[in-house]
Amino acid sequence: MSVEVVDGPAIVAGYPYRLRIEADSPLFPDGAALAAQVRSKVSATSVIATLTTSNGGILRLSEAIVELVIAPEATAGLGPGSVVVDVVRTDLVPPRHLSFFLEIPVVLPVTRGLSP
Repeated sequence: MSVEVVDGPAIVAGYPYRLRIEADSPLFPDGAALAAQVRSKVSATSVIATLTTSNGGILRLSEAIVELVIAPEATAGLGPGSVVVDVVRTDLVPPRHLSFFLEIPVVLPVTRGLSP
């Protein structure tokens, strides 16, 4: 497996997060159901957030573009460091791993603890 490092936005703990992912091929065809779990590390047993096309955590924008959306409630408990994510097509039998992994940095904001 090849590894490519691409700079992108860090998750700011306690705030919403969005990340657009663009593939070189049509990984996200019309009707594809997608799922991803956010964990502190690959070996972690607890899931920080489950993102799916049905719960709005993965938005399919085209056959080659999706956007991951993590709610502020899920990022609120994160500390500085990073989280890991991968994406699986769940509409296929068996489900198909899309063969990419993300490690996303997590930072603490200076402005935090505000109430709505």
